[in-house]
Amino acid sequence: MLAWFSDLTARERRTMIACFGGWALDALDVMMFAFVIPALIAVLHMTVPEAGELATITLLISAFGGWIAGALSDRVGRVRILQITVIWYAVFTFLCGFAQNYQQLFWFRALQGLGFGGEWAAGAVLMGEVIRDKYRGRAVGIVQTGWAIGWGAAALFYTLFFAIMPQAIAWRAMFWIGILPAFLVFYIRRFVDEPDLPRDTRPMGTALTQIFAALKPPYLSITWRVALMVTGSQGGSYVLTIWLPTYLKTVKHMSSVGTGSYLLVLILGAFFGFLSGAYLADGIGRKATFMVSAIGSAGLLLVYMLAPLSNSEILIVSFLMGYISLMMFSPMGSFMTELFPTEVRGAGQGFCYNVGRGIGALFPAMVGFLAHRWGLGVAIASFGVVAYGVMVGALLMLPETRGRSVANIGVAD
Repeated sequence: MLAWFSDLTARERRTMIACFGGWALDALDVMMFAFVIPALIAVLHMTVPEAGELATITLLISAFGGWIAGALSDRVGRVRILQITVIWYAVFTFLCGFAQNYQQLFWFRALQGLGFGGEWAAGAVLMGEVIRDKYRGRAVGIVQTGWAIGWGAAALFYTLFFAIMPQAIAWRAMFWIGILPAFLVFYIRRFVDEPDLPRDTRPMGTALTQIFAALKPPYLSITWRVALMVTGSQGGSYVLTIWLPTYLKTVKHMSSVGTGSYLLVLILGAFFGFLSGAYLADGIGRKATFMVSAIGSAGLLLVYMLAPLSNSEILIVSFLMGYISLMMFSPMGSFMTELFPTEVRGAGQGFCYNVGRGIGALFPAMVGFLAHRWGLGVAIASFGVVAYGVMVGALLMLPETRGRSVANIGVAD
């Protein structure tokens, strides 16, 4: 299964390593917030809706960060924007650990979102352009497993810190370790080069016009459909991943150690889901992989939240939920790379993924607002199923892209 990796050039492997590291550390910084929500409610006296707002503001602002960073990467380079965005989100995650109240944490989280969105936009396009057509689906998909690694690291730090520290200090320590991604920039600067792109594919006009390049004909039609698909996938994913730690602790009454352990099982499932999605993307196609993941996620989410499961049964369903729900993100980068021509690829991919992420962020916010009326489990299940339904509807309007050469993508595609 890994024989193809030895066939990659040194440049392709170095790019994979850098983007894998960036995505893993990205997940570490972003997902740690989900673990500290109960502590923030207790220590900073936040309400559940306020916690939902903090989760949402990062994702909403990330939409603008990714959109702008993607467009700028078309003009000034993928690697340069990747470095800037990694440092940005690392610094503001670190500063979250010094917040004294809701208002300060709100602004630090908002600024963190600019870098968080931008890092994916630059890194995904870089991967799609450096890795050859034959291996693009699995290579970009395997880089996505870095998210499970970073998420798992956040769960381990949470379990450790909350076991040995009072929660008033432990939640701050979680954010302080968010400075770690900044050190990845030293590797990127030394070992990662810009893609070799033909000069005639470089964008014309100003940086401002490039930001809106994918929102004009002939690209607009594909742009809004892809953004809608991403809205559904991100909405469903964030509903689950942001609120699951709170659900396990407050509804299932698990301890911090128990919550961390159950989440690690879900994250282990996610790791294998990412891997499976990477190979399925090249095997059965991008769209079929998306469909299997979206429909399976909706069904399992209903079981997870509404069925009277014992703790041992929850453990099994957690693994399956992580496996099927995160599988959809493996083909995401290669799919969008193959839909946009080179001159608008960064702008288009950055807009679709991050605006979809920003709108999808409204789903966990609605869970926070309605949890006290419906119950947290019902709210999570309801908004999660709606989100996956949106994704399926958008997929029915999109083409299959497996096997496309990025050098030959034209307006008609």
